[in-house]
Amino acid sequence: MKPYSDITDPRLIKALAHPLRIRILAMLEEREMASPNELSELLGVSLGVMSYHVRRLHALGFLELVRRTPRRGAIEHHYRAKARPAVTDEGWAETPAIVRRAMVGASLQQLTSYVNAAASQGGFDRADAHLSRRAVELDEQGWRELAAELEGVMRRLERIEADSAARAAETGEPLRRSGLVMMLFEAEGVPEGAGHPDEREDGQHLVRRSSRRPRRVRAAVGEGGRTRR
Repeated sequence: MKPYSDITDPRLIKALAHPLRIRILAMLEEREMASPNELSELLGVSLGVMSYHVRRLHALGFLELVRRTPRRGAIEHHYRAKARPAVTDEGWAETPAIVRRAMVGASLQQLTSYVNAAASQGGFDRADAHLSRRAVELDEQGWRELAAELEGVMRRLERIEADSAARAAETGEPLRRSGLVMMLFEAEGVPEGAGHPDEREDGQHLVRRSSRRPRRVRAAVGEGGRTRR
């Protein structure tokens, strides 16, 4: 698993607010390497636009040039993801709100496509797959405790993934590609029950509508994708 790269510089966060750059990083995280030409075909973007954004990500240190291949009188450059970027609390706090919202919007767009694609292929068919949402009311201390709990889950995830890889190397058992999405956000002003199902159709991880006005919300989704702010 590629290491996290903790970002504190708001200028780097701003550079990641572009939705195409998030898609490029997500694509390269799934592949050993790819060239701008290959990425332009996969993502349906012109080669000129793709080359520009790949060069910017490379200049910022998110991509690494690993191979040059001669192609019909030209040189094709192949890149791989150097690190999975993660924004620190300090860096996020110093980033202008308009940039934060652009970055969140780009990430959600990527996640929605990823999770929907997984769902359409049966990614939630397992009996222990998880899909839930819950409205909760928290004071400041409660918010911080819940945020720390989710951070702990991410740290444990790294250990669980490493242990799985070690066992698979010993037993030959294939690894199952899985996804985890976690969110913690304020929900003041969100209409009561907006998009809030009374319960899951399959009866699992039952979520009932809260009778109180939601203030802050946590959502978790499994078997689809993974992200972290």
